[in-house]
Amino acid sequence: MIVRIIGPGDIDRIDEIYNQAVLEKFLVGDVTPWSKEKRLAWYKDHDNDDYPLYVADVDGRAVGFVYITAYRPGRMALKQTVEISFYIDRDYRGKGIGKILIDHTEAECIKKGIKTMFAIIMDCNKICIKLVEKCGYEKWGHLPKIALFDGIEVGHLYYGKRVMP
Repeated sequence: MIVRIIGPGDIDRIDEIYNQAVLEKFLVGDVTPWSKEKRLAWYKDHDNDDYPLYVADVDGRAVGFVYITAYRPGRMALKQTVEISFYIDRDYRGKGIGKILIDHTEAECIKKGIKTMFAIIMDCNKICIKLVEKCGYEKWGHLPKIALFDGIEVGHLYYGKRVMP
């Protein structure tokens, strides 16, 4: 497996991986799958210089992806803080790919002077919680019952990590 920058040829595959999470419910805040057009616009609008998008590549096929986004864009006092988001193809979960993607992204963030990273996770997503805790993230906050899936309310957990002193 290699970790590399996402390219235009990966768009359909990362869209497929993301939409798996949407259809499984309780993993992301979206309740309807993204269209290819929406994913392409997301990709084109993403600032890959400051906030890179990475893919886990196994034998030329994307099996997971990770990206960072600015926290409160435009507020310069918060420039050294980012949100990390990651998604793994269901057939590749539990194989260490998420940890590799997170570790790689943290190392790249440190090179960019980013000091603090956080992930926002549905409070019922035990697998993701276990992963971020394994990567050294700590629970920083909880917003209870803010997401609604088919009549079921769940909360958001904020997990954070200081990657640079």
